[in-house]
Order: sequence, then structure tokens, then C-alpha cells
Amino acid sequence: MTTDIAEVSRPARREFLKGVGSAAALALTIGFEWGVSAPRALAATSASGGPGGPAGGTFMPNAFLRIGTDNRVTVIAKHVELGQGAYTGIATIVAEELDADWSQIGVESAPADATRYANLAFGKIQGTGGSSAMSNSWMQLREAGAKARAMLIAAAAQQWNVPATELRAERGTVHHSASGKQTTYGSLVPVAAKLPVPETVALKDPKTFKLVGAKPLPRVDVPPKTNGTAQFTIDVALPGMLVAVMQRPPLFGGTVKSFDASAAKAVPGVVDVVQVPRGVAVVAKSFWAAKKGRDALKIEWDDSRAEKRSSTDIMAEYRRLADKPGLPARVVGDAPKAIAGAARKVSASYEFPYLAHAPMEPLDAVVKLTADSCEIWAGDQFQTVDQGNAARVAGLQPEQVRIHTLYAGGSFGRRANAESDYIVEAVSIAKALGANGTPVKLQWTREDDIHGGRYRPMYFHKLEAGLSADGQLTGWRHVIVGQSILAGTPFEAVMVKNGVDATSVEGAANIAYAIPNIAVELSTTQSAVPVLWWRVVGSSHTAFAVEAFIDEVAHSAGQDPYIFRRNLLAHEPRMQAVLDLAAERAGWSNTPLPPGKGRGIAVAEAFHSFVAQVAEVTVDKDGKVKVDRVVCAVDCGTPINPDIIAAQMEGGIGFGLGAALSSAITLKDGHVEQNNFDGYQVLRIDAMPKVEVHIVPSNEAPTGVGEPGVAPIGPAVANAIFAATGKRVHVLPFAAANVQA
Repeated sequence: MTTDIAEVSRPARREFLKGVGSAAALALTIGFEWGVSAPRALAATSASGGPGGPAGGTFMPNAFLRIGTDNRVTVIAKHVELGQGAYTGIATIVAEELDADWSQIGVESAPADATRYANLAFGKIQGTGGSSAMSNSWMQLREAGAKARAMLIAAAAQQWNVPATELRAERGTVHHSASGKQTTYGSLVPVAAKLPVPETVALKDPKTFKLVGAKPLPRVDVPPKTNGTAQFTIDVALPGMLVAVMQRPPLFGGTVKSFDASAAKAVPGVVDVVQVPRGVAVVAKSFWAAKKGRDALKIEWDDSRAEKRSSTDIMAEYRRLADKPGLPARVVGDAPKAIAGAARKVSASYEFPYLAHAPMEPLDAVVKLTADSCEIWAGDQFQTVDQGNAARVAGLQPEQVRIHTLYAGGSFGRRANAESDYIVEAVSIAKALGANGTPVKLQWTREDDIHGGRYRPMYFHKLEAGLSADGQLTGWRHVIVGQSILAGTPFEAVMVKNGVDATSVEGAANIAYAIPNIAVELSTTQSAVPVLWWRVVGSSHTAFAVEAFIDEVAHSAGQDPYIFRRNLLAHEPRMQAVLDLAAERAGWSNTPLPPGKGRGIAVAEAFHSFVAQVAEVTVDKDGKVKVDRVVCAVDCGTPINPDIIAAQMEGGIGFGLGAALSSAITLKDGHVEQNNFDGYQVLRIDAMPKVEVHIVPSNEAPTGVGEPGVAPIGPAVANAIFAATGKRVHVLPFAAANVQA
């Protein structure tokens, strides 16, 4: 795997490039609103009207693309670009049906407006997550692009006085073969803008796609990220802006009892020190002054309701709970009876630590608050939720809160939470300063991020299985113990049923293997440690438990782990197909490995995509594990951007490997023991294995790719370690386990 490395722009160059503007263009805005008949397109007088709502005219506000007289096509993205390639994918869908010239495509973020830009997978919420950007946009944006193309062709037909059926569109141009006439989309804007938007339109036959599924298209976010014009929150510098850092309780659940700010206020550059609900904020003219001021703070904390246990204490409680019946998440047949009467029984348990998200850009937000308005600049992942929470704190209505969604330097779920914690902190600080219109940037440090909670929860899994005399899997019982991500949030009413948090059991309750008797149970625990979804959510732990244990069961049955899985997936052709493809490309059956090396396999479904991975490892005499090679097969429906899909699989593998090999948040008497990347170790570049990604061709609707690649890698490596050493791994990360042969 090779990667071209672009030169990183220096700050001075970034500042220069930020000032480079582009001329405003006349625009044709295309959109649609379900149930609204024949709206007319709007010819905008200026692009400055903003996404979906150009200045002047009467067009419907639900806009997804804008075409200028300069032939530029601007796609309005309702999803944030976190590095996952959403902007390019969204643009590809529109450009395909529009028959646009890719070199003329641009993307800008949509405003916060759930009436126009809701994630169709989330209902009435605008947001990005659950690997849903492509799947929920697919038909919506295809129709938007196709309707725009039809209107442009109709405009040309009107100008040339010929039937529209005699015209064709190609690469931003309309052609009339009989006369040899052709014209650009930009030249047709004034006429097309006056035409009615068709209620229905024929979409392309996938066999005719030229961009979707094609060879790598240049990513639309690469030029601004390499020339310095891309704006992340950390880049925002508004006139008169102040910078704030927060001192939060050292124990989760703690609160401020009292504080002495005199030394902090004496630090040059410090403007004020204010108490807000989550702690004490130091506000200064620069980040460094704010940080030095925070270092000088003296705070007395009230820890009476704080979490004071160590990770070992919490895990001990989990083990005890696993021995008691949990709430049923899935029941098929009678698993306890089948296991009790089995000819052979297998059991195992698995331990998973808290995990931080650790995005490369720590949390940050800029807020400009007045008595009647609030503006927010952030790499915002949950616009509707954040808009509502900001309004509540500021004492405003949601429509008085304007969110500018910027590029985000990663998230992995951290920037999307029901409490909008970092947004609420920033608004609270601006409010404490008097809501006087002074912009305030709240900046988290890496240490804040590692200590800040919202972790992937700790979990304990206990599994039992029964085998018949001829090696058939007859019973499966799976007990999961851990905190609920959704408890106490607005999502609880929808995603917690009969006490079972769907995110705690996904990947386990919906186990794909054909087993006649299944019991999946959940015991939900309580703690002041705040938890949150983490990349691939429940499957970040359930896939490991299921795939590591099915390997143990196969070994007990005396069967090849690949064949054992395959036989149990006869009713799941897509899952079976990726398993077969990964095994074939890895040389599973015909390429033996030397001593000290092992090969393991795992397969998982997440967000309606299917991923199988084969890992090859070397384990030295000291038990050090090196992952040498990973072969990945993925079925994600119609592959919109194969190169981005491969990149997301590679990134997911690296992310999952870090969690499997070394990452963990641990508590000692309630205190987080890690501070930065020296303690919380993500995968180092020299540990990244060679990765091969194979994409299954498909005409099914697109499904997620941002997260599913994470799920199988941990168990695939664990199973490879067993193949190399004969030793199973039951505690994550592997660094905490003894894997010597």
C-alpha cells in the first residue's frame, strides 16, 4: 500500500490562501420537496445567498445543487466531511445523473436545517453517522441530478426549437447531433431557471454509469486540504476573537465546590475566568495564555457523587453480573437446554476496555452569541441536535442558531452526541461573558480529549455453545455486560426496548449464523463515566466476541474455521460471498505459513455492509505480535467511489488494529491513567500491515463503508495468534494478554 504525501501548508501560506476569493456566479438551484408539485427553478442573482437559498427569486429552498453561468456545479452537502470522503461521494451521485464535467464540480456544506437537509436514516434530524451518508443520499441526490439534467435539456430544446428527445447531455454540455449544435450548462441557466421542476424523471440504468463505480475520481476535498484553503474549526480566526480552555473535574461526576482565579487572571493575556456547568473556563487573547491561566487555577472539587472505582473493580463487578440472568435481547428455541444436553460444550469470556475516539483534531467550536442570535463554527456532525441544545443554553429558539459546518479532523462518533457537550460548553462560556457578540473559540487539548469521557464503554462478554456428536452447533448463549450508550438521552425512547439498548447488542442479537437455539442477554450497568458510540458502535466489541468464539467452537468441533463459518452462512449469500472472496484471495487453503506465523479469519455485517478479513501475523518468542498482511473483502452494495471504499477499509483496519493491539482507557481510583498518545496508544505507522481490499460488484443500493472495516480485524488477528501459538486471546488490548506460545 503506497500513499502520495502532499506537502503540508505552513500557517503563513494558509493565511494567504484563505484570502483568495472566487467570483460570484448566476446560479440555477435544483431541489425538490416531497409532495410539492411542479415548483419552478430559481435564477439566483448571486451565489452569496448561500446553500439551498440563493438571493432573490422564488424557488423552493430544499436545494442540493447550484449551477452557475460559469459552468461551475456546486453540490450542497448535508453531511459533514470528516475525512471519510462524503463530499466526493455526494458529488459523484449528483454528477452522474447530471452528466456533469467532474472538473467543474464543487461542494459546500449545507446550513443547519432539518426541514431540507434531514438524514433520511435518522428521521427529522440532520446529521452524519451510522455510515449512512451515501445510503440515505443515494436516491435523493440521483433524482436531484436527473431533474436538473432534464431541465437543462428542456432549456436547450426551447432555445433551438427542437424536441428534447433529440438532445443528449454529456460532461456539462447539451448536444443536438442532427444540427451539430452544442452548448454548455452555464449558458442554459437563465432559461432553465424559469422552467418547472419535473415531478418525475427517469434515472439512469446503472449499466450506463460513467462516474459511479469508475476508476478513482480526484477527491473534491484534496485540493483545499493541500493548498491551505480548507477551513477546520482550529483555523477559525474572527476579529476580536477570544480563546477559552476548560478545567473539568478530575473525576467523572465531580463538580466545582469553589475556585480561586486570582493567579489565573494575573497571567498576561487572560481576559476572564468564568464558571460554567461542566467546570471553570479561562478566557484569553490566545490559546497559550488561556492554557497558562488554566495551569494557575486553584479549584476545590466536590467528588461526593463521582466515580471512584478502578477499571479492575468495574470489570470484577461485570464478571459477577455475567453469572446472573440478563434481559433477553434475542431468544430462538431453548439455548440453555440445548447446551446442557450437548455432546460437547465450549465456553469463553472476553474483556473490553474503555476506548477514546482520539480524533486528530481535538474538539473545538467557535461561538458568537448575542441577546437574539447565536452563530457557531464547528466540524458539526449533529446539526439538529447541536442547534437545539445551543438554543436551550442560550435562551433562544433553534432558528436563531446558525451553524457553519466546517471540515472536521476526524470524529469516529465523538462529535455526535445527544448532549452536544463541547458545543454547550462553548455557548455557556459565551453566555457567561455577557452574550456581547464577542466570538469565543473553545479549544480542547489532547489531554482534555483523552480525559474527557464519552468513551466506548467497557464490556464483559460470556459465551457458551453446545455441539452435537457430529460437530453441529446446536446451542449458543451470549451474555453482555456494560453501560448503555443511550440511557438518559432522547434516543432512549426509540432505541432502548424492554431495557435493552440496541447499540449494546448489535452484532450479537442479530448474529447471522444459522443456529437452532440462541439466547442473547444484556445486563446494563451504571457509572458516572460518560460513554458514547465509537466507530462501528456495538460491533466494536460484539464482532470480536462472536468471531473469536465461533473460531473456538470450530476448533472444538475439529473443523476448519473458514469452512465451519461457511456452512453456517448458507442462508446468507452475501455474507458467505465475502467470506469466500477473502479466503480465496488470502490463499487460505493452499498457502501454508511457517512456524511462528498464523492466519485467522473473521466476518461481520455492520450498517448493512458485509466485510470479511483474513489476517496474517508473526508472533516472536517474547510474544510480540506483528500483523503482516490483511486481505479484506467488502460488499457495500453499489460501489460509488471504489478508491474511497478501499481507503475506508484500510483506515478501519488501522483503527481496529489500534484497539486490538494497544488502545485502552483505564481508571485508577476513578482517575484516567492516560494523558496523551504516549499512554493511549493508537496504531503506529510502522505497525500498519499490507492491506488488500477486494470489492464485490453489486447493483444493490449503497450501504455503509466508514465503519464496517473496523469490526472483523480484531478477531481475525486474535484467531491468527491462535493459529501461530495455540493460545487464545480473551482480554483486549492484546498488549495486556500473554500470547507467547
